[in-house]
Amino acid sequence: MNDVLHTILNHRSIRKFEDCPLSDEQIKQIVECAQAASTSSFIQAYSIIGVKNSEKKQKLAELSGNQSYVAESGHFFVFCADLHRHEVIAKMENKDLTKSLESTEKFMVALIDAALASQNAVLAAESMGLGACYIGGLRNNLEEVSSLLNTPNYVIPLFGIAVGYPAQQPDQKPRLPFDHVYHEDTYQQDSNIYLQQLEEYNELISAYYTERTNGKRSDTWTGQMSKMLSNPSRLYMKDFVNSKGLLKD
Repeated sequence: MNDVLHTILNHRSIRKFEDCPLSDEQIKQIVECAQAASTSSFIQAYSIIGVKNSEKKQKLAELSGNQSYVAESGHFFVFCADLHRHEVIAKMENKDLTKSLESTEKFMVALIDAALASQNAVLAAESMGLGACYIGGLRNNLEEVSSLLNTPNYVIPLFGIAVGYPAQQPDQKPRLPFDHVYHEDTYQQDSNIYLQQLEEYNELISAYYTERTNGKRSDTWTGQMSKMLSNPSRLYMKDFVNSKGLLKD
């Protein structure tokens, strides 16, 4: 197995870091690797906000649901869907690009571009011996996050990534079975096979939690998902995205 495959397959979320900031060179390398990711039609519809200020990191930790490792990380990256620069392009080139910029398609492009860039960033960080954890909790309070980071129209903070020197090495959480995720030529819709795969995965996840918590937890994956999805969250999101000029058509 080569080093790239080993880094990818060795991924786990790190939520406890050493008290050591990333160097400017490390930050630059991580961002440059993020920029090397594929981008739809060369649009490059994302931006990355690096947060060094300890007070801002602490506030972002609170806004993310009091996730302390946001503040304790060596560096905090916020990945944003960003079509603001394309609004500037419209003025530079004397064109009306509003219909494109406010379309669902370009919003999806911005989300995908940011996600692709972020995965490159995490792989780069992990290849450097660092650990990382995605922080979707930023979307709990996007009005306040946007105000804190001073993001303009057509820019949406999507998620953060806390990066730093690992102070823990947790077990890897088992993923869904290969055959449940990978469909060849057509989507597999045999309900008996589908249910069997989920039942087998439930057993695997339950054993994982039982071992990890010394018997204090034995959750199944489908149980977790049904509980989470029974309580719809962040229902303000569409209105907020629209207020920033996106996803209008």
